[in-house]
Formats: sequence, C-alpha cells, structure tokens
Amino acid sequence: MSWVFLTDHYAYKLKKPVRFPFLDFSTMERRKHFCEEEVRLNRRLAPEVYIGTVPMTFGLDQALALGGDGPAIDWLVKMRRLSAERMLDYAIRHDTLLADDIDRLAARLAAFYRTAKSLRITASDYRRRFESDIAENQHELRAYANGVPSPQVDRIHVAQLAFMTKEAELFERRVSDGRIIEAHGDLRPEHIALGADPQIIDCLEFNPEFRTLDPADELSFFMIECEMLGAPAVGATVFNRYRAATGDQPPPMLLDFYKAFRASLRAKITIWHLGETPVRDPARWPPLARRYLDVAEMYASRL
Repeated sequence: MSWVFLTDHYAYKLKKPVRFPFLDFSTMERRKHFCEEEVRLNRRLAPEVYIGTVPMTFGLDQALALGGDGPAIDWLVKMRRLSAERMLDYAIRHDTLLADDIDRLAARLAAFYRTAKSLRITASDYRRRFESDIAENQHELRAYANGVPSPQVDRIHVAQLAFMTKEAELFERRVSDGRIIEAHGDLRPEHIALGADPQIIDCLEFNPEFRTLDPADELSFFMIECEMLGAPAVGATVFNRYRAATGDQPPPMLLDFYKAFRASLRAKITIWHLGETPVRDPARWPPLARRYLDVAEMYASRL
C-alpha cells in the first residue's frame, strides 16, 4: 500500500495510487487526506515519531523536491526514524527485553484504553461484522488449498460461527458496556518502540472499521503475536495491566474467540502473499499461515 524511504534520521511514507475493497488511495486528494489521518491517529500513541505531512513538489527546474516551491503532485508522511533494536519484536528475538520495558508499555496501553471514548455501534452490527469477516476468512483461506488444509480451515470457522450464535449475549454486553472504541487496529510487536516513553506506530488509518474494536479483541491479537514469537508472558502482562487499570473482566471464552478469530485473520493475510506478482519468498508463507491456523484451532477448540 505504501513505499517507505529511509534517511539517517527520518522515514517518509508515500502511499501508492491503489484501490482495494478495504481502501482507496486512487487520487492525490485521497492520499493527502489519509496522510493527514495517519499523522492525527498515530500521534495518540506515537507523538514523538509522527512529525507531519510534506508535499512532493515539482519545481520550475523540473526537479522533484520535498516541500519545495512548486505545485504539490503528491503527499508523504514524515516520521522520525526508529532504531530496529528498539522494537519489541527485536527485543523478544534477541532476549534483550527488560521487565521495565513491559511495565512501561503496559502502562501506556492501559492509559490509552482507559481514556478512550466508546463509539456508537449497535450490537447487531457488531456481531454482523464478525460473521461477515469469518465467512470471508474461510473463503479466502480455502482458495489456497495447496497452501493450507481446507478441513482445518472449515473446523476453525464453523466453531467461530457456532460460538457467535450460542454466546450472542457476550457480544451484546461488550457493546452495551461501552467497550467498543477507536483503537489502534494493528497492535503487533514490530510496531512498538520500547523506551522510557514507548511509541506505538502504524495505526490503521485507511479504514475506520478496522480500528473500531473492543480493547479485549485488540489485546487478544497482541497476545497471539507475542505467542507466535515465543513470548506469551509479554502479552499476558500487558493484558493483566489493562484489566487492573480499567476494571474490565472479559470472560475467558470471549478471549478464546477473539484469539481464534485474529489468528485465522492473520493466516489469511499471510497466505495472500502468494497472490502477489511476483511472489516474494514463496516458501515462507504457507508454513507461517499453517502456524497461525494451528493457534486458531487450539483456541477454537475451547469454544
């Protein structure tokens, strides 16, 4: 969806002129709008990183420039460049993560969720969105039968849909309790810069539905991603701090559903790489998708 250009101190993101069912960057006006949205939304959790938007200009000397005197022909997001060694996924993989790092991250996220305003959504719309997404996940994963096992895909998604029918009241209660907020939307370890003031980048700016979430859902996704990296205690610590800070006690079976759903969604996104032209590192994606499906099935079996 974007190109990212790195300099010694800054990163610049230029959105590609693409249109998909879930986003539209097809005009310069829309790209400018979503650059501005990216800065606005990401300043909630990464104010030190997101500097602002900058025009790409075309001058009288027929040269491209950033922020030049000529007319704007496109727009970019300007960010401070983060060191790879500061990112949570790097710290987990290289065993450099400290207890203080986790505590500071947990406190940052707990404060964010505690102060977030609830969004207006009906319980039926909330359930319907999950039902639609589950059906789409199943359909897309079955389209890659050579990459993932279809019987497993069907078991996972049938279990999710059955749970939604059987436990509809759980979803209705999350809505009536005001738990649905404008969240981050893509809370992965590789988007978290550790330090005295953790910075959490790459919020999903291009589609508000993708960040209209239950914090328990978003943190379930984070727990899955930490589990995939072999660090389940990190996700559990952050979630427990959230519960203590907010008083929210979602039932374990709801968390199992959220985890099964998020793991299957990640399997779908992972296997989609096989549809790229050209396919980058084709041997990587099927095993990773199957790992996500194994995690999804483990949690779906508890529903």
